[in-house]
Amino acid sequence: MLRGAGILLHITSLPGGCYVGDLGPEAYKFAEGLADAGQTYWQTLPINHTLPEYENSPYNAVSSFAGDPVLISLDLMKKDGLVDQAPQCPATERADYVKAWEVKRAVLEKALKKARALSDYRNFVDKTPWLEDYAYYMAMRERHGPWGRWPDEAPPRRLVELYKFAQFVFWSQWERLKQYVNDLGILLIGDLPFYPSVDSVDVWRYRQYFKVGDDGKPLYVAGVPPDYYSATGQLWGNPVYNWEALERDGYRWWVERLRHMLEVFDYVRLDHFRGYLAYWEIPGGETTAARGRWAPSPGKRLFDAASAAVELGRLIAEDLGYITPDVEALRDELGLPGMRVLQFAWDGNPANPHKPHNHVKNSVVYTGTHDNNTAVGWYLQEASPRARREFRQYSNCREAVNWCFIKLAYMSVADVAVVPMQDVLGLGPEARMNRPGTVGGNWRWRMAKQPEPRQWRRLRSLARLYGR
Repeated sequence: MLRGAGILLHITSLPGGCYVGDLGPEAYKFAEGLADAGQTYWQTLPINHTLPEYENSPYNAVSSFAGDPVLISLDLMKKDGLVDQAPQCPATERADYVKAWEVKRAVLEKALKKARALSDYRNFVDKTPWLEDYAYYMAMRERHGPWGRWPDEAPPRRLVELYKFAQFVFWSQWERLKQYVNDLGILLIGDLPFYPSVDSVDVWRYRQYFKVGDDGKPLYVAGVPPDYYSATGQLWGNPVYNWEALERDGYRWWVERLRHMLEVFDYVRLDHFRGYLAYWEIPGGETTAARGRWAPSPGKRLFDAASAAVELGRLIAEDLGYITPDVEALRDELGLPGMRVLQFAWDGNPANPHKPHNHVKNSVVYTGTHDNNTAVGWYLQEASPRARREFRQYSNCREAVNWCFIKLAYMSVADVAVVPMQDVLGLGPEARMNRPGTVGGNWRWRMAKQPEPRQWRRLRSLARLYGR
């Protein structure tokens, strides 16, 4: 990857929009700010279709291919002539996905009549192989709930078409935004969850590739053992893979998933990279991840199968948590950059790989990730007195904690330094995006407004100083 700096900000966290950040004018303004700040990368969380039943977690989406229709910009729909008027939505401090979809769905339904006459829409429907299954799934789910309870009947055709049209609008807006961002010299980093949700078109359509029963209930679920984030581990609840069935089919579904992601992003972070070699498997019905076991994944065989269809050099390995030497060996054999997180560095151990003097060139350093507290929140709430002393001594910190973290990231030898937007703004724990292992209140943080010019200027100055 090019030596450079970037910002981690999910689309939902942008200001403006209708109850949630979207692909409209504020996204373009933010991209312009990144360019003014000398940034090279904009990293987002997964942009797939999320569900309110699962807190709209981007890591528990209903499809590996469909975009999230709550991100559709009504302003752009009006500009494109799909609707005559765009509703005015009140400013909200926190993302409200339910209200956003309620308003946007009504607008999409009104625009659907015009869509049938659009040649671009018809072409999109004809050339998008996953669209029919997705739209059928969403229509059936809306009428009957998750797929294990479906009757033997077809959903209303108009409902199927609504979901197709929403995807047409989403991907039309996404492609334009990506082109604009790229034209500014900024590269987009996406995020690929390791597992789809059990309540997803992926598991319904390709259930032979997952350990699920005929009733749609997982026989084994995914998670991670106890780690930094949770003393009892994390019980994700996603069904685990039937790797033998996937291997018999040449990992076709997985390869297509990777190919799709690299079409819509310039780089893709592989969440839970250790899962590509071995994964934590928990019997269905358990209430924590503690009674799980390690089971093997195909490792390099999967990437060998994908290498003819995708550029492996555009992947990033999320190698955090319980990482064993064989996982590091796979990462290095594939030549993938790994991750370093500065919040993990302050344990008194000079050999800690997250300390800047132990960073390597082929890596991405973060002040924190979406699963971490903000830098200020970490310092105030989580860091021990010893960790705070070590951090201040190491960084020679004489200013705001967040800027000391940012400087450490920028001066690192790591090719890429990514800073969550909350750390640029100097926000506290109230701005945390996710608390792993918790339910309620996650994925809702939003910026109140675009960053101030002085904040962009400071980032630009640091990027120049440290050759980013």
